[in-house]
Amino acid sequence: MHHRSMDYEYAPLRLPPDVDRLTAAVRLAIQAEYGGWELARVQLMKDGTRKVLLRRPLRAFPLPGLSA
Repeated sequence: MHHRSMDYEYAPLRLPPDVDRLTAAVRLAIQAEYGGWELARVQLMKDGTRKVLLRRPLRAFPLPGLSA
């Protein structure tokens, strides 16, 4: 069986140190549900900031972007 490699679009996101883990999880779940995003990577910085990389498959029709 042959699998075609999927092309993705990526969206970097920064979550400040004052955003707790539960709030961060809820925000990312909302992006996944309504924007079609999935978590590609999370990096926790020394200052508590989270650098998040979201991705979603490229589609023929546009989906909504990230909300602030």
